[in-house]
Amino acid sequence: MRKLISYSLILSSLIVLVSAKPSHENILTKPNIIYIMADDLGYGDIGCYGQKTLKTPNLDKMAAEGIRFTDFYSGNTVCAPSRYALMTGLHMGHAYIRGNGEFPIRENEQVLPKIMQENGYTTAMFGKWGLGQSHNTGSPEKQGWDEFLGYATQGHAHRFYTNNLWAIQNGKCVSYPMDSLQHSHPFITEKAFDFIKKGHEKPFFLYWAITMPHAEMYAPPATLKKYLNSDGSSIFEEKKPFVQMAKGGRSYRSQDKPNANMAAMIDHMDADIGRLIALLKELGLDKNTYVFFTSDNGPHNEGGRDMEFFDSNGSLKGFKRDLYEGGIRVPMIAWGANIPKGKITHEPLANWDVLPTFTDLIRAKTPQNIDGISFANILAGKKIKQKHDYLYWEFHERGFDQAVRKGKWKLVKQKGNTELFDLSTDLAETTNLAVKYPKIVAEMEKIMQTSRADSELFPVKK
Repeated sequence: MRKLISYSLILSSLIVLVSAKPSHENILTKPNIIYIMADDLGYGDIGCYGQKTLKTPNLDKMAAEGIRFTDFYSGNTVCAPSRYALMTGLHMGHAYIRGNGEFPIRENEQVLPKIMQENGYTTAMFGKWGLGQSHNTGSPEKQGWDEFLGYATQGHAHRFYTNNLWAIQNGKCVSYPMDSLQHSHPFITEKAFDFIKKGHEKPFFLYWAITMPHAEMYAPPATLKKYLNSDGSSIFEEKKPFVQMAKGGRSYRSQDKPNANMAAMIDHMDADIGRLIALLKELGLDKNTYVFFTSDNGPHNEGGRDMEFFDSNGSLKGFKRDLYEGGIRVPMIAWGANIPKGKITHEPLANWDVLPTFTDLIRAKTPQNIDGISFANILAGKKIKQKHDYLYWEFHERGFDQAVRKGKWKLVKQKGNTELFDLSTDLAETTNLAVKYPKIVAEMEKIMQTSRADSELFPVKK
């Protein structure tokens, strides 16, 4: 009888142990999160999104081992407002920063790094911030970053060779001396990797805002050599060298081999992604770390870059500063943690959805009155809980441009034109259906009117 009781107790204990074993979901209650955002990388610049000439084996492998998003959008068609949407979960109809210019995030805004910090995360950012400087409310240490090294402003980030960066030291953002003969990207990358290698007592959130392949068109020299002939000429046709227009001013530096430098930039970035994944596996962090890779907007045509040479927007129409698909649809890949392998999602999402997704992943409270929705369920291989009724953008640099996507329909008001496209049959936005479907145009125009509030910084020019 005693033996039977003992066996029963042992069996009961085993059942309790088995049932108490944490599920993979429970293990990830406090996952690490790494968000990588390239600068001006086009939808068609990566192999798994259709690139034919440039090779991106590491990003392609990342997509094969994770989830590739086909219908993911940037917050805007240029840098600062897109990054603001990422940080706040607000689209351009409700954003404080709706265009470029060195406008700082305000003091009391709910931003992603603050939320992560408040929920027990160590936060670090490396690369291009562009949302505030040391002397104003947007300075990185005032917006939730424990560590920062990189460029505080957009204009400064146009220079890969500089005599200083900015860093948080002793709780303040201060100038960080640099060797002006050293390309900044490899230096910043190593600092980001050093951060990952630290023995973290708390989970970490790393925002790696890569400054390539934005102009100026200067790749790290060691990688550039792969795209040069023995005589130093480019292996690609270089139609026209770029000449600096305002020496010492805001113009990018002259470049006679922009195509070779473009190829080297993407090559170097892809190799760094491969090194990152290898590092996470080496440290045993891959099972408890989500990694995301995307771009801040569509490809640029600046500093000598010939966007069409590598077909950087793929089958899409337009590029940076357009509200056509080529200006705002961007690559998005999710990898690691419990993300299923080899999945593709066609769910229309945008970078203002990142904030509520991350709060879901870390089981934190999502701020109210934001425009984003969570796609955390997609990362777990499930159906999304809530879908967007529509996606909205506006752009003020050339007047007042607007765009709305609702299901398969896309309405664009740009440069005085009103155009309606059926993206399910016309992804390249070649056929304007506005005259054929006036009721749909009227419905979309109403969304444009009701989805926005007036902005003091960016008033509508009438």
